[in-house]
Amino acid sequence: MRFIRFAVLVVLMVVCSEALGGRGKGMGPLRVHSKNRRYFQNTATGEVVYLTGSHTWSNLVDIGPKDPSLGDRPAKFDFDACLDWMGKLNHNFIRLWTWELATWNTTANRENKIHTCAPQPWVRTGKGKALDGKGKFDLKKFNPEYFGRLRKRVAAAQKKGIYVSVMLFEGWGLQFSKGAWEGHPFNPKNNVNGIDGDTNKDGKGVEIHTLGNKAVTAIQEAYVRKVIDTVNGFDNVLYEISNENHPPSTQWQYHIIRYIKNYEKKKPNQYPVGMTFQYRGGKNADLFKSPADWVSPNNEGGYRDNPPVADGRKVVLNDTDHLWGIGGNQAWVWKSFTRGHNPIFMDPYDGVVLGKQFDAKWEPIRRSMGYTRRYAEKMDLVAALPRPDLASTKFCLGNPGKEYLVYNPAADRASITVNLRAAKYKYEWFNPDNGKVVSTGTIDAKAGQRTFEAPFKGDAVLYVVRSKK
Repeated sequence: MRFIRFAVLVVLMVVCSEALGGRGKGMGPLRVHSKNRRYFQNTATGEVVYLTGSHTWSNLVDIGPKDPSLGDRPAKFDFDACLDWMGKLNHNFIRLWTWELATWNTTANRENKIHTCAPQPWVRTGKGKALDGKGKFDLKKFNPEYFGRLRKRVAAAQKKGIYVSVMLFEGWGLQFSKGAWEGHPFNPKNNVNGIDGDTNKDGKGVEIHTLGNKAVTAIQEAYVRKVIDTVNGFDNVLYEISNENHPPSTQWQYHIIRYIKNYEKKKPNQYPVGMTFQYRGGKNADLFKSPADWVSPNNEGGYRDNPPVADGRKVVLNDTDHLWGIGGNQAWVWKSFTRGHNPIFMDPYDGVVLGKQFDAKWEPIRRSMGYTRRYAEKMDLVAALPRPDLASTKFCLGNPGKEYLVYNPAADRASITVNLRAAKYKYEWFNPDNGKVVSTGTIDAKAGQRTFEAPFKGDAVLYVVRSKK
C-alpha cells in the first residue's frame, strides 16, 4: 500500500510538471536579491540571476500582413524556433509583447505597412460588426485562444530556461499608430458592452491608461486577474505594466503595480513587476519612485553611451527599445553590464513587423549579451559591484582583492590599468568580436595600479580573479 501511494504521488508530480511545462534547469521564481539589489535572486536555488536577451513585437500576438487563407489574420509566429535561436545565443530573458490594437499602421515607424494583429484578450462575438468589419468584442468574455497561447508560451520558455516578462498593456501604438483608436476594443463601435474609453471625445482614447474611467479600470483589473490566474505557478514570470505609455499614465501604472502585488498575495507565487519608460516626455524619476521592482529607463543620464552606475534602487533592465527604438551596439552591452545593469535588445528578428530579416548588423549585440551572461555566471555577482574607480576605462565590475571584470572600448588605448590589492591573480583577455579567450596568464601583484596590455585590437574584456593556489 505504501508503494502504491508513493507511485501515485510520483505520477501526480509528473502530471503537474507537464501541466506547467516542466521546470527549466535550476529555475525558480525571482525576487530582488537581498544582498545585491541590482539583480534578481532565484528563490529555488538562492543564486543571483542576471537577465539578458532579445525580444520582438509579434512573439505573443501575431502581427503581420493579412493572409486570406488564414481568414485575413497574420501568419502565426514560430515561438519555439525563436526560443531555440535565443538558446544558441545564451539568452535567458524575453519580453513577451502584447498589442492592444486590431491593426498596426507603421507609418510612424518610418515604414509604410498595415499589419493585422490577433488574437486579443477578449472574444469577438460576431454580434454586430466592429470598425474593421469583424465581430465586435465582448469585454466580459475572455478569449481562450489568447490565454491558452500565453500559458503555452510561458511554459515553453520555462522548459528552455528562459524568463518571460509578460507585458500587460501597450501604450505606444494608441498614441502614434495611424487610426489606432478605430482599432481598439474600448472604442464603443468595437464592443458590445457600451464601453467608451474616449472620455474627452478627442478621437484618441489615450485616457484609458489613466484612472479617469472606473468602468474601463474595472475591465482592465479583471484582465490582469485573468493573466495572473493563467501564469501563476510557473517559475519564470515577471510582469511589465505597459510599453511606452504616455506620462499621464503614471498613477494608473502605480495602481496596476499595487493591484498585482495585492492580488498575488493569495497566490502560490509572487513575481517581480516592472515599469518602463513613458513616451513621449516621460521622466526616469517616475520609474525609480514607483512601487515597481524593476525598470527600463530612457536615455537621460547616459543609458545609451555611458550608463550611470546602478545604485540598487531598482533592478534596471536597460532596453534598447527605450534608448534607440531599434539600435545599440556591442559596446553598449558591455558598458551596461559593467555598470550593474541587465541589457536587453529590441530585435527586428524575422523582419516581418519592422526592420530586416535576421539583420547581421545586430549580431554583435546578440552575441555579446550571451557572452556577458557567461561571465555573470562565472563571477561572484553578489559581491562584484560596478566600480569605475578600479580601472582606467571606468567600466569595471569589481570585488577588490578577489575579482575584476574590465571592459575596454575600441576607442580607448590598448593598455589599461587596474587598481589591485596585493595577491596572486589569474587573468584572461576575451575578444567579444569573435567570442574567444585570446590569452591567459598569472601575476603576483603588489597593491596599486597594474598595467595590462591587450593582445589584440578593438573591443577587449579583461577578467582578473584571485588565484586559489
